This record gives sequence, C-alpha cells and structure tokens, in this order.
Amino acid sequence: MHLAMIGLGKMGGNMVRRLRQNGIDVTGYDHAPQAVDQLVKEAGMQAALSVADAVAKLPSPRIIWLMLPSGAPTESQLVALAPMLAPGDIIIDGGNSNYKESQRRGAWLAERGIGFMDAGTSGGIWGLENGYCLMVGATPEVAKTVQPILEALAPKGVPGWAHVGPVGAGHFTKMIHNGIEYGMMQAFAEGLDLMRGKEEFHLDLAQITELWRHSSVVRSWLLDLTADALKSDQKLDHIKPYVPDSGEGRWTVVESIEQGIATPVLTLALQMRFASQDERGYSYRLLSLMRNAFGGHSVALIPDAKPSGEGQQVPVGTVDPGVSSGKPQAPVTSAAVPHEDVKTPDAPPGAIASGGKPAPRPVETQVIPPKDKK
Repeated sequence: MHLAMIGLGKMGGNMVRRLRQNGIDVTGYDHAPQAVDQLVKEAGMQAALSVADAVAKLPSPRIIWLMLPSGAPTESQLVALAPMLAPGDIIIDGGNSNYKESQRRGAWLAERGIGFMDAGTSGGIWGLENGYCLMVGATPEVAKTVQPILEALAPKGVPGWAHVGPVGAGHFTKMIHNGIEYGMMQAFAEGLDLMRGKEEFHLDLAQITELWRHSSVVRSWLLDLTADALKSDQKLDHIKPYVPDSGEGRWTVVESIEQGIATPVLTLALQMRFASQDERGYSYRLLSLMRNAFGGHSVALIPDAKPSGEGQQVPVGTVDPGVSSGKPQAPVTSAAVPHEDVKTPDAPPGAIASGGKPAPRPVETQVIPPKDKK
C-alpha cells in the first residue's frame, strides 16, 4: 500500500511515522524542506518536490491524504489537486473541515469519478505512540480500499477506526466529539478550581486527580493528562488565562440551533472560552458603570487611566479598596487558533495561504425553525 501525505506538521508528520512503522509506503510533501528531509531520514519516507511530484510517484489507484488547516488551505489544495487525478483515485481529508464542506467537496469530486473520504482524526501528539481514533465518511468502496491505511494508523487490538457513514459523516462525528470534549474539559476545570478555592482544607489537587484516575466514575484520558500535569505544578501562575477555540466547537453549537436540540453544556463551555479571550472586557466595564448609575455602587478604576472624553462624561463613585481590578489580562497578541503553516504551491493564484488566521467561522447556513415535535 502506498499513499501521498500532503502536510507534514505535528499531526501529518507523526502519521507518516506510524504508517511507515506499519509497513505503508509514503511519499510526502510539505512547503518546509526541513520537514520533508527529517521524515526521509527518520522514517524512510519518499520525498516529493511538489504536490504534482508526489502524485506522479504513486501507483494507481492513487491515494492522497491531505493534512492541512481547514478552510481555504484545504479548499485551494483540493481544487488544484483534482485535475492531476484520474477516475478511481482517492482524496482523503484528515483535517478538521466542516462536514457540510466535506459533503460539497465529495459531490464535486464524485462528478469527476474521484473518490473522497472525510477522516475525523483524534489522538493529538500521542497518536504516534498510542494510535489514532479515526471516524471516516465515504462510500463502502472507498472505505474498503483505504482500510489497510486506517488499520495502520489506529490502535492495535481495539476498535480504533470506524466507517461511520457516507461522505460528511466522518467530520460530523469528529465535530460532535470535539464539542463533547469542550464540555468535559470545562467540567474538570471548574471542579478543580472549586477545590483549589477551599483553602481551609489544603487540598492536594495532584493527589486527588491521581486518586480519581483509579476506579472513579470520572476517570478518563483527559483526567490522566491533567493529573500528570498537576504533579509538577498546581499554581499555574506562568499560564495566562486565555483559552483558544476551534471551528468544531462553534460548528457544534450551530448544529444544535439548526436541529433545535438543547446543548447547554457544550454551548456554555464554548462561551467560557470566548470569555477567556475577551481582551477588552467592555461588557464588564458597562456592567460596573450601570451598577454605579442606578445604585451608586463603587467602581474599580484602573490606576492613572483617564476617561476618553468621548460623549458626555458620566460621574462614577469612588474606588472601593476592597474591589480588585488586578485580574490577569489575556495576551494582546495571542492568535485565536494555532495552525500548522502549510502552504499549497499548486493552488490557483490568489489562494489564501495558511498561518496566523483567526479561528474558523462556521459555514454560513440558513437556520430553519424546527418543526413541532409530536
């Protein structure tokens, strides 16, 4: 079995390593030559000088796995790639694309006789060692062809991959997976915050999370990672209270609105990330101003800061020394979501390159009011 991997960042590079460890031949391309050279030396990957060169080095039917940021980078590369392929060839999108985009791309490629698989991929930086959880959407024929690749990437001895449905189903399943992940992470964070706040008990969070890992109802891999991190530091003073979000969390909430299904936990977990990203705190300033206006409550002022003079100045009460205004601020230059910087040299002119772009917005959709449930 032989495939091309386009995009050799953290995920793509480790997937190449795992594929090679399991006897799958890989031709790889990335805009960064050092990433290609490293995998040639470490994993015995075949190097490609361009996407077109990678395609030319594949046997038929050709299988190309894209491991690129969602949105424009994936779109432009897929559009540029299609003319290089023939009927019967297969493109796999292993990134975090919106499932509706995957459905559209799959239909467009099907008109040209090219197979398509959307592969929701979970496992992160631990996938190389532990294997990847793969949720794939495709026709039965495409899934059967790609099966040896999926088996090589998945954990051994357990159901590590599944053909969950037609094109779009893989990325939809991964989207909901990430929405659930948001809720789980938020619950752990809030509970541990409460325990740390109970200073009279002098609770050891490392001890407690390690205890919970064994036979507790809340044991999970997320808890394993949290417990391990808390062993070395429980104060976390060096970490800014800023939590990025990704497209899947937003898209999950949009899906709940479109279906008319209540998802308060998933939605609030996303909203809490938005709150952490609020560098201006404008709504909180307004709340403080309103409390002062109707009740004369004290306002915590920023030392040495002066009113801007815009509009009519509203008098405020004195600063209450018991009101703290020293809340840590979110980083001014933080990117919304870190992305692997994978360019697409064969993309059409004007295509948007990756790197430093804001969190992907949900695909614009018309929200249709739900039908009455009988």
